[in-house]
Amino acid sequence: MALQRSVACRNAQLDVVETTIGTTPKLQIRTGAVPANCAAASTGTLLAEITLPSDWQSAASSGSKAKLGTWTNTAVATGTAAHYRLFDDAGSTCHEQGTVTATSGGGELELDNTSITSGQSVTISTWTRTMGGA
Repeated sequence: MALQRSVACRNAQLDVVETTIGTTPKLQIRTGAVPANCAAASTGTLLAEITLPSDWQSAASSGSKAKLGTWTNTAVATGTAAHYRLFDDAGSTCHEQGTVTATSGGGELELDNTSITSGQSVTISTWTRTMGGA
């Protein structure tokens, strides 16, 4: 039998992740391969860094959390977005990382266009996290 958790436990896990990361974390969009783990040094070129709004995710419901507010900033370099890293408020501790793909490409973060040019606006339109164990 596969591990199962109640909806209340899944919601609590998601909410504590947001609390642990902080109220205004930094989301970096980068080129190249994802580092080996969150503790490893950042790799690739930093294309854009977005300071997320205070209260950046909705309260967990049905084992899921969605983004709140506007997540946008101006690109600082040109390249192909391939991975992201989510840092604490100070930008010093990476708490999450994953792949970036075009919309419907299956990445943990999807952009409408992964080809980024310095000076262009980079906006994250959707972001949802679902806790396993249903």
